[in-house]
Amino acid sequence: MLWAGRMRLRTFGILLVLVHTSAACEFGPFPYSVTGIVCRMTKPAALLLNQETAQVIQAAFRNAKFPNITGERSMRLLGKVAYGLTNIQVNDLSIEQSEVELKENDAIHIAIKNVTAFFKGTLTYGYAGGWFLHLFHSVDFEVESSIDLQINIKLMCQKDQVAADASDCYLTFHKLMLHLQGDKEPGWLKQLFVDFISFTLKLVLKSEVCNEINFLAQVLADFVHDLAENFVRDEDISVDISLASVPLIKANYLESHHKGLVLYKNYSDVFSDSVFSPSLLTESRMLYFWLSEHVLSSLASAAFLDKRLVLTIRGEKLQALFEMEDTEVQRKAVQMIFQGTSYNNSVAKVWSLAHPQISLQPEGTVVKSLVAVEVSIFPTGEEPLMVLYMEKEITVTIQAAYAEKKLILHPLDSRIEFKVFKCTADPSGNDPSIRNFLQTMISVVGIPEVISRIEQALTSLMNSKGLHLFEIRNPEIITRKGYVIVQLDFSFPNHLLLDFLEKRL
Repeated sequence: MLWAGRMRLRTFGILLVLVHTSAACEFGPFPYSVTGIVCRMTKPAALLLNQETAQVIQAAFRNAKFPNITGERSMRLLGKVAYGLTNIQVNDLSIEQSEVELKENDAIHIAIKNVTAFFKGTLTYGYAGGWFLHLFHSVDFEVESSIDLQINIKLMCQKDQVAADASDCYLTFHKLMLHLQGDKEPGWLKQLFVDFISFTLKLVLKSEVCNEINFLAQVLADFVHDLAENFVRDEDISVDISLASVPLIKANYLESHHKGLVLYKNYSDVFSDSVFSPSLLTESRMLYFWLSEHVLSSLASAAFLDKRLVLTIRGEKLQALFEMEDTEVQRKAVQMIFQGTSYNNSVAKVWSLAHPQISLQPEGTVVKSLVAVEVSIFPTGEEPLMVLYMEKEITVTIQAAYAEKKLILHPLDSRIEFKVFKCTADPSGNDPSIRNFLQTMISVVGIPEVISRIEQALTSLMNSKGLHLFEIRNPEIITRKGYVIVQLDFSFPNHLLLDFLEKRL
């Protein structure tokens, strides 16, 4: 067509996708029973994203490489008039106002008002026939335009994920004028010529701009879905985020429901109950995530099956654990356990013996697990010798927070119950000093050390997915009986969108 190519005007579709969770999918009534994850985006977030969209539009116009436009028309007396517009560039651009409105149970309405753009380039035109011989001219031109855009976004469901339909798109032209060589008042011949070229430009913009908006809306919808899907996947463990019910468009928020089933190799998660209710989420923050207890418990089970709940401690870390306090009891216990062997020739292995049990309570996340600990020494020139083995059931309550782009896990209290205890230094098990020392050591420094390692691993995993690139403000992690709510405000890094458009378009 006359306005061909994937011009960066497509960035009008940015906002359409960032609110991609408001689709109209045919699922029947709310099947809350299969909902594991809920996402709610409130109107303040939509307004923020709309501001970012306006900035992206301006950048896209300025960097766009517009295609040449050619055509011809038969006119009385003049014969055929052929023309070509080349080297089109944006000379100046401004957007006066951009608004977004959530129309309940209908669509997302975006109104962009007074987009003023000045284009410059070269116009070549000629006449053939009538009173004229073949005569061609080449002049500089300027196009002065002022446009309003109205977009009503209907969202659909395709293959259990959201697809945006932005075909309900309108352009209203307040001004579209073509000036030749800066002449604002051309003669009747030039005026007639300019009028029908301006009319052609208007038709091109009306069809091609809306087509490009619709195209990019789906491109970005797929991009955001893939981004989210990648965020909840690590190697063989993933979470099914396909839609579980009809997403909502309310006057003050958008809300989508996702299955939240954990997938691991041949293991498929199944659950049939959920405690979600819309009243559990408010409208005071920009973004909310609701996660069922079942999702976190299933992720812990998958991590266990994948043998990730294993920790090895040696060297200075091991020394710090066993020398938490400088007392006679501590020195005697360490001497008996390690038999005088250096920490550099010793290793401790900690691992989970069964699926951890996770329950969410108002005071925090309660984790109950059967854990084994094995301490081995490596005497010079000899095979490794196991000097300590114990199995214990540990119950610990953890509160979580996120600050300075790091996950923070704080253990509140813990309970330890020994199930198996074998120590080379006390084969009969009649000496309580070693067991009492280990009980204290595990409570005071052992559990915090393990939680710290998990904290670091999860932070690293989230950062590898790009979470650290987003400006998250005042995040809160709130646990309740059977579920957890993550609520936050944010600033959107529009350079990520620009980088994506540069690579994709």
